[in-house]
Amino acid sequence: MTTDQTPPAPAAPDEVGALARRILAEVGTVVIDQEEPLRLALAAVLAGGHVLFEDVPGLGKTLAARCLAQACGLAFRRLQCTPDLLPADITGSYVYAPDTGRFEFRPGPVFTGLLLADELNRTAPKTQSALLEAMAEGQVTVEGTSFPLPAPFHLIATANPIEYEGTYALPEAQLDRFLVRLSVGYPDRAGEERILANRLARRTEAVRLPEVVDAGQLRAMQAGVEAVHVDPDIVRYCVDLAAATRTDPSVEVGASPRGSQALMLVGRALAVIDGRDYVVPDDVKRVAVPVLAHRLTLTPGAWAAGTDPAQVVAAVLAATPTPPTLARAEVR
Repeated sequence: MTTDQTPPAPAAPDEVGALARRILAEVGTVVIDQEEPLRLALAAVLAGGHVLFEDVPGLGKTLAARCLAQACGLAFRRLQCTPDLLPADITGSYVYAPDTGRFEFRPGPVFTGLLLADELNRTAPKTQSALLEAMAEGQVTVEGTSFPLPAPFHLIATANPIEYEGTYALPEAQLDRFLVRLSVGYPDRAGEERILANRLARRTEAVRLPEVVDAGQLRAMQAGVEAVHVDPDIVRYCVDLAAATRTDPSVEVGASPRGSQALMLVGRALAVIDGRDYVVPDDVKRVAVPVLAHRLTLTPGAWAAGTDPAQVVAAVLAATPTPPTLARAEVR
């Protein structure tokens, strides 16, 4: 897989939207009752970011990641996180090669298009931190030498609720690097029956979806998202929402400027998927909880009282004035 970092020619926003909807339709034939989480996960990928799925085991998070990789034409690697996992097990390490008499670098599983880090919070914080450079800079450094990752590179991590035995809290710095945190939830009865019927029809656990795009086309789609119009009122709205989390009495540390930028980036990608080349306030509202809630550190009192950061974001949304929705003709 190429590590070429040269920006590709951008695809037109309408082409990006059409391809994105085809990807979602293809994945939706296998991953049942997860339309909104899949839409937000794809929006995060189109925005160039990484995704954290936090939910109980058995809800199809791994299947969703694998299917997204297949439909997007990305090489896929799965990393099972365990308490004894070491940083070198992720990044790779130097290994002595008897035929050359030298130490040669052997890349780890992070050298792929889409890495699934399954149950990330079951591994120790030191190992979790091995992914930070990859997430932030698209490279890893081993023994002083930096190695670029394939382009594009995306991480989809799953995490069990922290109440589960044998889990570690993810560091705030790492949480902040995930563009969105999503929850899948249980399917309804009809959805669960469809899951079982699909498994019977396949006659195998293996799932293979056709590629809708390849890695190069995905990069062109990501470049095309950059052409989406964001009105100054929307920019101010993103800043207002992030700033409001910093003054909420139940929040010790609010969303940073990275949070307001994430609102804009994911909202912009969601607008393209929905068939628009401009962002409206509802795009921002729709992504606010997945983008901001995991970036908040609650006060000890709020945490002890069982306050959910998602409730804080919902309250901020309700209290922050919404800019007027512009018609398409007004944004040009």
